[in-house]
Amino acid sequence: MKSEIIKTKAAELGFDACGIAAAEKLNQEEIYLKSWLDSGFHGNMQYMENYFEQRISPDLLLDNARSVISVLMNYYPKELLTEKDNYLIAKYAYGQDYHFVLKKRLYQLIDFLQLHFPKGNFRCFVDSAPVLEKTWAMRAGLGWIGKNSCLINPKIGSFCFIGEIITDIELEADKPEKSRCGSCTKCMGNCPTQAIVKPHIIDSNRCISYQTIENKENIPDEIRSRMGKQIYGCDICQNVCPWNQSFAKSTDYQEFKPSENLQNMTREKWQNLSQSEFKKLVKHSAMSRVKFEKMKENIRNVQ
Repeated sequence: MKSEIIKTKAAELGFDACGIAAAEKLNQEEIYLKSWLDSGFHGNMQYMENYFEQRISPDLLLDNARSVISVLMNYYPKELLTEKDNYLIAKYAYGQDYHFVLKKRLYQLIDFLQLHFPKGNFRCFVDSAPVLEKTWAMRAGLGWIGKNSCLINPKIGSFCFIGEIITDIELEADKPEKSRCGSCTKCMGNCPTQAIVKPHIIDSNRCISYQTIENKENIPDEIRSRMGKQIYGCDICQNVCPWNQSFAKSTDYQEFKPSENLQNMTREKWQNLSQSEFKKLVKHSAMSRVKFEKMKENIRNVQ
C-alpha cells in the first residue's frame, strides 16, 4: 500500500514511471565498475574513480537506507531540430536543464513523503552524485539496460531522464525487468566510432558524446573524422534502437521544448556564434556544461 501511494503521487507530479528497489549493496555492479575503470574506458573523467564505495552502497549516501525510489521523465521532442543546413545536438539538451526540472518535482515528492512518513529520511539525486541510476531503475522494474548502456523502458523507450530518492523507509520492492534486446545489435553496428566494444560496455574514449562534452583535450583525428554533424552529444545508438522506433513518444513537458533561439540556429549562425550569443543560447540548458571554446572546437571539427 505504501508503494502504491508513492507511485500515484509520482504520476500526479508528472513522472512517466515510478518503481522501487530494495537498497542493497550492488555486488555485481562493483565488479563491472572496477573492470570498466581499470580498462580506462572512462577516459579523463577522473570523477568516476571518486566515491567508489558510495556508488555501490546506498547506505553510505543515506544512513540506514532501505529503499530506492526511481522515476522516469520522458524527453523525446515533438519536433526534431532541423538537420538541413544545421548541426546536431543530443535531444536531451533541447530544452531546460533536466537536473533542475527533475529535482523540482522530486522535492515535491519528498514533501509528500514526509507528510505520510514523518519519521522517514529522504535524499534525492539527479545525475549529479555517485549513484548508479540506471541500475536502480532496472532493479525497480522500470526497464532494462540495453547493449548501448541506456535504460530502455518497454512503454517509452530510452529517451528518458532518471531520478532517485533514497530513503530509510522499507517499501515493497518491484521485480526487476528482464532484458528484451535479444540478438539485436543495431546500436553496436551503427555506432560510427565503435564505442560499444561489447554489449553494455562503452569505451568513452571512442564515444562522440564523451568527446564533444566531457573531453577537455583535443579530439583524436580518428574520432573527429567520424563525428558527422554532431557538435554536442550523440543519439545515434538510441535512434536506431527498435524499441525507440516503435515506442518512443513525444513529451508533453514544455520545459524540454527547444528555445526559439535554438530552433533558429543554422550552420552559419553556429560558425559565427559569439561568446555572448552562446551564453544566451545555453542559459538554463544542459549545454551550459561545455564552455564556449569547447563548442567552437566541436564546430570546427565537423565543418
